[in-house]
Amino acid sequence: MLEMRPDCERCGEDLPAEAPGAFICSFECTLCAECADALDERCPNCGGELLDRPTRAKKHHSAHPPSTDRRYKGA
Repeated sequence: MLEMRPDCERCGEDLPAEAPGAFICSFECTLCAECADALDERCPNCGGELLDRPTRAKKHHSAHPPSTDRRYKGA
C-alpha cells in the first residue's frame, strides 16, 4: 500500500492523499506537478521516472491513513 506522503519533497507544497497533482517514483519519493515538470519527470533522489500518484478517497483514510511524515527539509 502506498504511503501517501503529505508534501512535495522539493518545495514543501501540501499534497493531500485525496487530491490529484502528486507525482511519485518507485521508491515513493513524492513531488508536486510543478516540481516534477521542472525535473523533466525524473526523481532527484534516485533518477527514477515520476508518475501520477493515484488518489485515496477520504472514506478510506480511517482504515488506511495517509502518512503525516513530512519530507520537505526547507532551503
